[in-house]
Amino acid sequence: MGITAVAVIAVCILLWFSIQHWDMVRAGAKTLMGILAPVIYGAVLAYLISPIYNRVVAGSSSLLQRVWKNGRAVKSISKMLGTAASIAVVLAVIVGMFQMMIPQLLESIMGIRDSLPIYMENLYVWLQKLLSDNPDIETFVLENFQTYIVTFENWLEKSFVNIDINRLMQIVTGVSSSLLGILSFIKNWLIGLIVMAYMLNIKDTLTAQGKKIIYGLLNLRMANAVVEELRFVNQMFGGFIIGKLVDSLIIGIICFIGVSLMNMPFPMLLSVIIGVTNVIPFFGPFIGAIPTGFLVLLVSPVKCVYFLIWIFLLQQFDGNILGPKILGNSTGLSSFWVLFSILVFGGLFGFVGMIIAVPAFAVIYDLIARGVHRSLRAKKLPVGTDDYRDLDHIDEKDGTFVK
Repeated sequence: MGITAVAVIAVCILLWFSIQHWDMVRAGAKTLMGILAPVIYGAVLAYLISPIYNRVVAGSSSLLQRVWKNGRAVKSISKMLGTAASIAVVLAVIVGMFQMMIPQLLESIMGIRDSLPIYMENLYVWLQKLLSDNPDIETFVLENFQTYIVTFENWLEKSFVNIDINRLMQIVTGVSSSLLGILSFIKNWLIGLIVMAYMLNIKDTLTAQGKKIIYGLLNLRMANAVVEELRFVNQMFGGFIIGKLVDSLIIGIICFIGVSLMNMPFPMLLSVIIGVTNVIPFFGPFIGAIPTGFLVLLVSPVKCVYFLIWIFLLQQFDGNILGPKILGNSTGLSSFWVLFSILVFGGLFGFVGMIIAVPAFAVIYDLIARGVHRSLRAKKLPVGTDDYRDLDHIDEKDGTFVK
């Protein structure tokens, strides 16, 4: 009881300090996350690549056991082969993406830069034709359009043409800071690749140690419940995130084929944006359609309409056919709770929050449901939702449901 009292007081003091000095706590958490970034990256990579590692280890172990009876050596060699295959897959994906995407993206960006005046002129002519029947609106829109263009050109001139010593120092400082950030990011991912290799080989030991701690700290009933819930967490996150990545890759490839056949500008750039934003459930296709649609609009308003129709059809195919085939109803959440979770987690944690929103909320939903069902069973009440439809009250004497 004394230890419990001290722990409760310590937690209360810590909570009070966190509320009073939130900026300091947030800065400390950000620093700690920066230090642990390689470990976090390595853990994420290990979690995503573990299905490939497990299959290679199981397959190589089965083959080696036929010709080699030394079980310990077979296990070690199988783990080595699994680790090598995992690293090779990660490097192949990274190198392949860079070789395929970077030249195309650079070419698209340079094309936008060189052709921007022509695109603006095309957009001006299109607006002029569109609003020709409404002279007042035409005058208002075109004057504002010209004003924004002049403002943009002045900003470009001040930023990149008329450069004084102060502006030059700002540019040098910004470039240096960006370069250091990129180098730090690359360093963290390279160290993360090493961490991934270690974690893949010791993941069974880490899992066993985790169970050991849980069963050591909690009573058996609570420990069994925690282990079962952690299995559910793994099922939710593993199945959903890996499935969503595969789904988005397929959508990106289909988008590239479609925009190439329709002779759209910047096909690789458009497909990459659509594929990346498709990782976000529900809102992803619409988020990706805004910048890509604007890029096509600069080149040709008519093509922009065709492109938006294509994205709409692609989203329908993904939502009704491809997505359910790959993911199934893996989370068990209704459309409303999917929308709710994305809005809440996206507002709290940004882009990453929108990606993990659905599986994270599915876990929270499951925890609440388990707690409610346990309480209902203790009161000897039914747990089915349909039993509570049109319910007026429950009789306190005999427990009958009054509709």
